[in-house]
Amino acid sequence: MRHAPAATRPGALVEEATALLAAPALVVVAGGPGSGRSTVLTQLGAAFRGPVFAGGGLAMLQAVPAFALARAVRVRLPAGDPALLAEAVRSRVRGGLLLLDDLQWADPATLSALPAIAAHCRVAVALRTPHRLPAAAAQALRAGAAGWLAVPPLPAADAADLARRVAPGLDPAAVTAVVARAGGVPLAVETLARHAASRGTADMAEDAAQVEYAVAAALADLTRPARTAMAALGLLGRPATAAVLGAGVEELIEAGLVVTAGEELAPVSPYLAEVAAGLLDAPGRQALHRRLASLVPPREAARHLAAAGDGPAAYQVAVAAAGRVATAGERAELLLLACDLPGADPGPEVRVAAASAALACGRPRAAVRALTGGPPLGVDAAVLRAEALLQVGEVAAARDAAAPVPDGAARDVVAARDRILLLARLAEDPAQAPAAAARITGRHGDPPPHAGLRAALAAVRAHARADGWEYALASATAAAGAAGDLLAARWSAWLLVETLAADGRLAEAAQAAGSAAQACAADLAYSWQTRFLAAELWCVALRGAATDDVVRRAGDLTDRTLPALARGYATAAASLVEADGGLLAPARARLSAVAAPGALLDWVGREAAWLDGQPDLALRPAHADLARAGALVAGLHEITARWASSDLGLSPPPGEAAVDRAAAVAATLKAWTAAGGFDRAAAAWHDLAVREEVRCLLAQGLHESDPTLAVPPLLAAERLAEQAGLVVLLGRARRALRRHAVRRDQRGPRAGTDLTDRERDVLRLVAAGEPTRRIAGQLGISGETVETHIRSGMRKLGARTRTEAAARLGQLA
Repeated sequence: MRHAPAATRPGALVEEATALLAAPALVVVAGGPGSGRSTVLTQLGAAFRGPVFAGGGLAMLQAVPAFALARAVRVRLPAGDPALLAEAVRSRVRGGLLLLDDLQWADPATLSALPAIAAHCRVAVALRTPHRLPAAAAQALRAGAAGWLAVPPLPAADAADLARRVAPGLDPAAVTAVVARAGGVPLAVETLARHAASRGTADMAEDAAQVEYAVAAALADLTRPARTAMAALGLLGRPATAAVLGAGVEELIEAGLVVTAGEELAPVSPYLAEVAAGLLDAPGRQALHRRLASLVPPREAARHLAAAGDGPAAYQVAVAAAGRVATAGERAELLLLACDLPGADPGPEVRVAAASAALACGRPRAAVRALTGGPPLGVDAAVLRAEALLQVGEVAAARDAAAPVPDGAARDVVAARDRILLLARLAEDPAQAPAAAARITGRHGDPPPHAGLRAALAAVRAHARADGWEYALASATAAAGAAGDLLAARWSAWLLVETLAADGRLAEAAQAAGSAAQACAADLAYSWQTRFLAAELWCVALRGAATDDVVRRAGDLTDRTLPALARGYATAAASLVEADGGLLAPARARLSAVAAPGALLDWVGREAAWLDGQPDLALRPAHADLARAGALVAGLHEITARWASSDLGLSPPPGEAAVDRAAAVAATLKAWTAAGGFDRAAAAWHDLAVREEVRCLLAQGLHESDPTLAVPPLLAAERLAEQAGLVVLLGRARRALRRHAVRRDQRGPRAGTDLTDRERDVLRLVAAGEPTRRIAGQLGISGETVETHIRSGMRKLGARTRTEAAARLGQLA
């Protein structure tokens, strides 16, 4: 008997079944609930050249003899005699194809007749696993089958395609989430896609009921231990060992509902496991949570006890576990859980510890929540709450919370109070901040022993760009780390990154952000980590390096729940790269998804509009927070306004009276004012941002009427734009060259060494015969991006078709 390998694709499964049915034979198509067994039978029938007789069992009519066969041949059958039954069916089917669905609900007469029918006819049946067929009947079925083909999970690309067909409006992040949760089960993919699109409408309730029915019917055929093990996987939300899941694991493996992952077992579809858990009644679910709490690590046990309704026990476990974990992230999670448990009465020390851990992990709102309400907690908690309010952005509330702390409090508390008051002064009245810093230095020393206060004094120096401000912030970061003050260390590192980026020192900012992100990752400080990662991506995107990687990594970030600051940087990075690469629709979609864009996203939106040929949209009134965005972004805003005004034939907008512009920005705006000097401005951007270097070269060419002066910078702009993948600016450069009768051979053959890794990946898949849709699914990019890479590869390889480009790449290998 032929068994299909686990990796067989559904299309290949139909081909294999068709080959096995070239002569009379029995083929069994087996799979779990919602796996697509019926679809395979339907495709088999469609591919068969001859009459097809389709029938099958029904759950409510399993007791009716020969019902599954009678549905197929549509006549009354002699169910009492197996030999006569087989002959009656054979005489009807003859050279046709007999298809029987849902064999798990077939009656005994049908099951006993199948081997005899298959001796003379082509028979294909679908059998759901698990099932309750008698052992003898199942053994006879296996013995008589020419092939036992297991329906494999849908590949990720096919599952994504199915999700898009069911819900065409889903964004890529939602499609990715659906595919991951469904685990390759088609019914789960369809249900989750509709749910994501409808967000809980009445239609969705019907879909969910359909899935629940399918899963419940399948689980009903399992033993109780196996059903409990499947529900346990749903409650855990992760793979688990057999010791945790209990008896019944082997039954789940045999039914194809779980797969092994090392020493652990994981559900084929996490969604089906969740449905299995949801089918438990309330007492059963609580009992399972209690059992799991005794088997899993304390960090998880506390949540299971809370879900079981045992708040006091969950509180004790969470607090005890918080004292033993190694990372700030785990400590914050456990202590915040303890503070939020219904029925628990967290003590003052637990609330303060929870707020402190939350701040160290970048969760200031959770810190405020932990310290709000209940009896007074003392001056330590007051200062901590003020710090949390400051991190949230509520400066006035932070100042008011810290001001009552007396000078007679402990030295560290007074230093923490002065830190908050100094940072509040810096935010509300920057001109007075240096004087306040001098008074604080006189009181606490220079540098002060308190790491947080030292970081605040460095922030004042950084704001004024006083000599050595970089060293002041870097040393404050190191001192805070050495003292174990994680909040001060991360806050100082973040301020260093933002200040460097604001001044246009993008390479240094990216390096500092990458190092800080690694340190945060080791401590599970997710909120801080994502901030640093997103800022690094923004710096890399603006510099014009590794643009494919920027979009991929930014997409990975924005697929998650992010702090608003991190989401803004990641969205800005991906949108700018996409807009520069000619993917203007995806860029607009990303930008429009942000409810309240800050000054950075506002500039990226203006830039995308200008690139899209809508310069009027780039001349909207300036963003209210533009002055706080930093010299670089404010300068880029002015440069984009200059380009937009030039395109519309308008007078240039009045410039900002800024004295702290980045040198490259100042050189560019000076060139626009003087209508010359763009070559010097381009040189200033050379190691900073390639897109702005290209724009300066383009402006130089456009402002020159003499071809001998205009063409060289335009050729340089063309070369740089093509190398960096700046599709829109490349088009502008070539249009300008055509005005001077310079027509570039865009398809000249090249060595292929300047192909990007992503272009090579795409062209290799083209060579393998994959269509754009499947390439997009396999690489996790949009179809439009695939086409862009193909066109770029065609240009670089001198090919006139995608097939020719793929062939030339093969010749280079």
